[in-house]
Amino acid sequence: MEFAEVVRRRRMVRNYDPDRPVPPDVVDRLLDHAVRAPSAGFAQGWGFLVLEEPADRERFWAATTPDGGGRERWLAGMRRAPLIVVLHANESAYLRRYAEPDKGWTDQSTDRWPVPYWHVDAGFAALLMLLTAVDEGLGACFFGLPPQRIAAYRDAFGVPTEYQPIGAVTIGYRAADHRSPSLRRGRRPMDEVVRRGRWN
Repeated sequence: MEFAEVVRRRRMVRNYDPDRPVPPDVVDRLLDHAVRAPSAGFAQGWGFLVLEEPADRERFWAATTPDGGGRERWLAGMRRAPLIVVLHANESAYLRRYAEPDKGWTDQSTDRWPVPYWHVDAGFAALLMLLTAVDEGLGACFFGLPPQRIAAYRDAFGVPTEYQPIGAVTIGYRAADHRSPSLRRGRRPMDEVVRRGRWN
């Protein structure tokens, strides 16, 4: 598929065929592309938890679903995904990397960072997974973990404290899906979001 077509077709898919697992070679390509994402100082401070087994996926949903559930239609479709990849960012990997001699900083302060690039880089990796899914004829959706459920998620999967969950990507073959009501807003025109040469 041409790259421009991959970009045009990318959207968040929220319902999957539970009877069609993602082939192992496709899972490998998704991860191989994710680790090719850019990272500040080539720190590569990400970590990916891959959940393919039904028991692992069920444990994920049990740990991350807020008490009382909510958004049942969304959750029902998402739970059908045969593959979940949880992305994590390791801030300390970046702070250590930029304290190395070739970077010139001698401490590991976060004061020099205008934004947390460890989060940005994990987002880059997630986007590469989303685009790869489209190229492979799959659907995917990136979503955040509820803050009040992070501790339960960590406990359920033994995630080390230095790895912060940034979000998860469900991946699988698309099933009949509903379009997000947010799409009614339409895409903002270019002249509202792009400035050339000067902001005003």
